[in-house]
Amino acid sequence: MSRIIVIGGGIAGLASAGLLARDGHEVTLVEQTAALGGRAGVWRSKGFTFDTGPSWMLMREPYEHAFRMLGSSLDAEVDVVRLDPAYTVLFEGEAEPLEISGDLATTIERVEGIEPGAGARLRAYLDSATETAALATGGLLSNRFDSPRAFAGMGLASRFPKLARLLLESLESRIARSFRDRRLQQALGYPAVFLGTEPKSAPSLYHLMSHFDLVEGVWYPQGGFTRLVDALARLATEAGATIRTGARVGRILVVDGAARGVELASGERIEADLVVSAADGHATDTKLLAHVPGVAERARRRWERSTAGPSAVLVMLGVEGALPQLEHHTLLFTRDWEDGFGRIFGPAATDPADGVADPASLYVSRTSATDASVAPDGHEALFVLVPVPADVRLGAGGVDGAGDAAVEAIADRAIAQIAEWAGIPDLARRIVTRRTIGPADFARDFDSWRGMALGQAHTLRQSAFLRGSTKHPAVRDLLLAGSTTVPGIGVPMCLISAELVVKHVRGDRSTGPLQPLDRSAEGAR
Repeated sequence: MSRIIVIGGGIAGLASAGLLARDGHEVTLVEQTAALGGRAGVWRSKGFTFDTGPSWMLMREPYEHAFRMLGSSLDAEVDVVRLDPAYTVLFEGEAEPLEISGDLATTIERVEGIEPGAGARLRAYLDSATETAALATGGLLSNRFDSPRAFAGMGLASRFPKLARLLLESLESRIARSFRDRRLQQALGYPAVFLGTEPKSAPSLYHLMSHFDLVEGVWYPQGGFTRLVDALARLATEAGATIRTGARVGRILVVDGAARGVELASGERIEADLVVSAADGHATDTKLLAHVPGVAERARRRWERSTAGPSAVLVMLGVEGALPQLEHHTLLFTRDWEDGFGRIFGPAATDPADGVADPASLYVSRTSATDASVAPDGHEALFVLVPVPADVRLGAGGVDGAGDAAVEAIADRAIAQIAEWAGIPDLARRIVTRRTIGPADFARDFDSWRGMALGQAHTLRQSAFLRGSTKHPAVRDLLLAGSTTVPGIGVPMCLISAELVVKHVRGDRSTGPLQPLDRSAEGAR
């Protein structure tokens, strides 16, 4: 068995460390900050608890599978509840919101009420989404894609015409073929933002998100995503992994073209046979490997050709009094959301503040609607996400208005917009604690390329086997995990990326989910 170092204590790093330790390796995880979780962080203030990253739980199976592989189960570790309603959408200029029920039949009935005939078309759309989701989970997501054999056994020859269309047609076009009403187009197209892109740039392959969203449902871990982080860290430790916080990596040690450990910023060296970087991919290439001749320069050229996902201004609000006007998840969509996407994904504006539409399409989570533990009695906890360009010039956030001016102004406008659209005129006056996070925070705290909040956009050139590989392209025995490699953005994808790391270490080229290590051959010997 090998000595393995895992860089980064986020979801992907913790899962990688735990799974590798269960396979018998000597694993040390090093995290640069004092807390684990990475983007899945937590902030506590005046009796409130806020997730500072992931807040929308889709795709239960990758969570369940990861915990099974770690010797436990999702239900044993976290109290996960299905939301009903799943979420509500408020549309600019429309009096009636669209409530997405936890019951699919009810949602189809509501869709039919908006556009006659759309109910039947939604069923057909979801049938296609379910079929595409099965293709993805059966061979695309859990695939290393580091050799021609990665495509064997997937039946791609017979599926090629369908797969080609799924990749070449945009999500926007796919939706428009079935639905004419702008509100329905927006409600089905918004998952593109979760993928770090916009509907016109995302391949229609990603209409599979509607299967997870509308068919499987939206879930919430009681206590927030920090409970998942705590469980992963405990299980990794119980498996034998050593976790060190406050240990920033200065560089990856490379000997004869192979990763052989890390050197911490303190000067301490930790030797290893293999290194797993769950840090931001750009930082791995241009900072941790900057001393390796040729690697950083080639990487810079490669990243310059990449399409960045958006950043975000995050706003955590502790509010006095009840807010029944908001569901656990509420989406606010502007009438001209194409303008908002154009500002976020178009050429960088001279003034970075021009990259944010006013009003903006945004997202609000009232976790206290489901979880009484996150707010004091008689109060509510809100999490607001405003997508913005990946531009660190927008600045950083702060507590109680102490962030940079552009970030605080975006937060102020978002609060005013929520107050107006949801009918809460005194919202701003009822805020008792507030924190903002901006693009510069993502760059500083997570070494995120251009201050991205998520990862590279899931465009055609950055999807499936075109996104990259678990194996670093220039350094042997250096593996990659997290949202900036395969399979992509989101907590479920980060968990699957950890499985891909373990597959590589085992020499496992299967295309399905990771399976327990077969020790029978060793026992026979």
